[in-house]
Amino acid sequence: MFLAYGTDIGLNREENQDRVRVESLGENICIAAVCDGMGGAASGGVASQLAVDKFIGRVQENFRPDMNENSIRNLLLNAVHYANTCVYEKSIEDIDKNGMGTTCVAALVNGKNIFVVNVGDSRAYLLKKDGISQITSDHTYVETLVQSGKISADAAKVHPMRNVITRAVGVEPDVEVDYFECYESDNFAVVLCSDGLSGYCSDEFIYYTVFGNNLDEAVKKLIDYSNECGGRDNITAAIIAN
Repeated sequence: MFLAYGTDIGLNREENQDRVRVESLGENICIAAVCDGMGGAASGGVASQLAVDKFIGRVQENFRPDMNENSIRNLLLNAVHYANTCVYEKSIEDIDKNGMGTTCVAALVNGKNIFVVNVGDSRAYLLKKDGISQITSDHTYVETLVQSGKISADAAKVHPMRNVITRAVGVEPDVEVDYFECYESDNFAVVLCSDGLSGYCSDEFIYYTVFGNNLDEAVKKLIDYSNECGGRDNITAAIIAN
């Protein structure tokens, strides 16, 4: 298993509120998570740091290599809900942190099996020899417009409310979590990223930058390109490849 990750403040923000962690869970088994915080002052960074640490910690404490698919599903969903509770309780302890929250996208890869959870608009992509596909769906206002046929996918890219998310970790006492799983018999790469990267890098650019290439160099190229295109947000990526 090959792993790489990186994060950058971008060109316009005063603080990097993105967080990323990649951890080994055993031979050919690993977990990665990207969280993109939101909230006034430093609250977004607090939310994303707390969420990524609580999520990863819960998985590390409870994962076993002999788990079946259903047990892994339950573990990942439980870990997101646990992170949600921790962030929410922190937000109501301090009035300055009221309303803080974070996105969360994570992938657990166990050999050829890929398990993904997400809340918000941070994304997971699957890259294979025949191309790239987006695993997750954005939890955003404009995505609901696209899904309902009210606007096109191209219009969504420039919509003034394209960054308004409809789900986040820690904003409410409970959260709805999306879950995906797949089995890939051939070579693959899973890319997790915040919207500071996906907002600038096309699917095609991500694919040709990552697939079959040095992953550390690929992460750097994705971040550098996002900055060259404007870098108006924090930029984060994590890659797992077999």
